[in-house]
Amino acid sequence: MTLVNVNDYRERARRRLPKIFFDYIDGGSFEEETMRANRADFGGFKLRQNVLVEPKERDLATSFLGERHPLPFMLGPVGFLGLYAGRGEQQAAQAAHAAGIPFCLSTFSIASLADVRQTTDGPLHFQLYVLEDRSMCEELLDAAEAAGVDTIFVTVDTAITAIRERDVRNGFRSLTRVTPKLFLSLARKPRWLLDIAHRGTPSVRAVEHRPDFGRGALEQAANLSRRIDKTLSWKDIEWLRGRWRGKLVIKGVLAPEDAKKAKAVGADAVVISNHGGRQLDGALSTIRALPAIRAAVGPDFCLMIDSGIRRGTDIIKAIGLGADGVMLGRAYTYGLAAAGRRGVEEVIAILTQEIGIGLALMGVSSIEELKALGSQAVYEA
Repeated sequence: MTLVNVNDYRERARRRLPKIFFDYIDGGSFEEETMRANRADFGGFKLRQNVLVEPKERDLATSFLGERHPLPFMLGPVGFLGLYAGRGEQQAAQAAHAAGIPFCLSTFSIASLADVRQTTDGPLHFQLYVLEDRSMCEELLDAAEAAGVDTIFVTVDTAITAIRERDVRNGFRSLTRVTPKLFLSLARKPRWLLDIAHRGTPSVRAVEHRPDFGRGALEQAANLSRRIDKTLSWKDIEWLRGRWRGKLVIKGVLAPEDAKKAKAVGADAVVISNHGGRQLDGALSTIRALPAIRAAVGPDFCLMIDSGIRRGTDIIKAIGLGADGVMLGRAYTYGLAAAGRRGVEEVIAILTQEIGIGLALMGVSSIEELKALGSQAVYEA
């Protein structure tokens, strides 16, 4: 099978991964209504076609998070990349940095920040889940500083974890060890199993030095989830703003009022996100939330967006509607699960090509021109 788009890599990932891990990345919460809306609602916005425009060299470079980047997207935080491919976090980071774009590591990662930094010197960001134990938060922030991280994404929409029914059926985060039933499921994917097993038993490196988190990735992840601070509020964001000297980004915003609060407390940016449809089911899709949030915060505040991105035209629509940059999640993870670093590089290349073709057919020469055109180029159907 020739892989020509992100959905092809999704299918290859489905075939390669054990069901428990494919469903973890592929699924949403409850009825998965929001997850479906994240994809479907891109269809409610259209691109304006212009013909016979004098051709110019296409320039996909743009600025987001205070830096200039050669592409309008980056690789966002996804948990447990090291369970989809051996050294998954390192491979994804290397692919991102080869393309000149940032990579953001999740707290729920098999590799630590130090592990990733040993393999690449490109722009490395970190996604922080605020834990009840603030000393553990301090450890994570210290590790970020030591790894040269300049941007922290604090996730604010997971204080209460929604029920992801695929995970419940598979036992993800309820199993703390490999049961005979789970082992049989894993053994049905021998290529995956060989890739993961020869590197030793996976663990969440950020907490493996803490005996109270248990042993092995399954038990550690379950304990880490239970310790996310369920009382997280704007006062905690103010504490974090005072503690962290680099850029601070609030991830998980859907309401214009929350975006304005984030700006007021000194955040450098927000990520318009519904956690890929994995939290509040029935919530607004991110592409639908974007225009009102841009209107609320004004033209100069940095807005990132994730959730539902599968095509280069999705990225064009997000930028045209007011996003400064786009964060990929499932899209590149499917590539990683399908073919490791090469798969991530191919997904990045596919999306880059799709953006270039889309802009050319719109008669638009650059991302900056697209941003300037806004609703003249992207409009609601």
